Amino acid sequence: MEKENIEKTLKVLSETYPNAKCALEFKSPYELLVSTILSAQCTDVRVNQVTEELYKEYNTPEKMISLTEEELGEKIRSCGFYKNKSKNILGATRDIIQKHGGEVPKTMEELIELPGVGRKTANVVLSNAFGVPAIAVDTHVFRVSNRLGIAKGDTPDQVEKGLMENVPREMWSDTHHYLIWHGRQICKARKPQCEICPLAPYCEYFSDVNKD
Repeated sequence: MEKENIEKTLKVLSETYPNAKCALEFKSPYELLVSTILSAQCTDVRVNQVTEELYKEYNTPEKMISLTEEELGEKIRSCGFYKNKSKNILGATRDIIQKHGGEVPKTMEELIELPGVGRKTANVVLSNAFGVPAIAVDTHVFRVSNRLGIAKGDTPDQVEKGLMENVPREMWSDTHHYLIWHGRQICKARKPQCEICPLAPYCEYFSDVNKD
């Protein structure tokens, strides 16, 4: 996508989704970290339902670490992959306590050393908990970026790199949310609603599909 069209695309996105923000509910960086780990292949709505109860008693590393993997697994069972998520949450929690004084680290390098934390989860935490410009590439961001042509790649890391190159740094975090909301509401995986999409004039996918 040409630079001019990228600028127009970002403008339309900002006007279409002025209230776009993280859908996970949290009151601390630690809560957001746990919720983001839980959100893998699970809806944010389900995660929020589970954590509303979980965080009443276990909302800090010190409280969470009192649980066994089995106990935590039962509390998060409905999020799916609960055994693996329980193991990762407690592993990350242990490292936060032992290596970071009980505080969630504020750098990508430190975050991705935590069990179960990859670049996507780290970027969500950096952006939403610490206000660091970042672009977390989930399934929506990956799909919409490739379809629009704003950043193309075969892997999330490639798309993240492309977005960082093509989007002004001060817009990274907002753009992440715009693309998620657009992916959920219009640019859906199976049936994108191109006929009502405000980005159709700039979209490479739309252009390809409608070639004469």
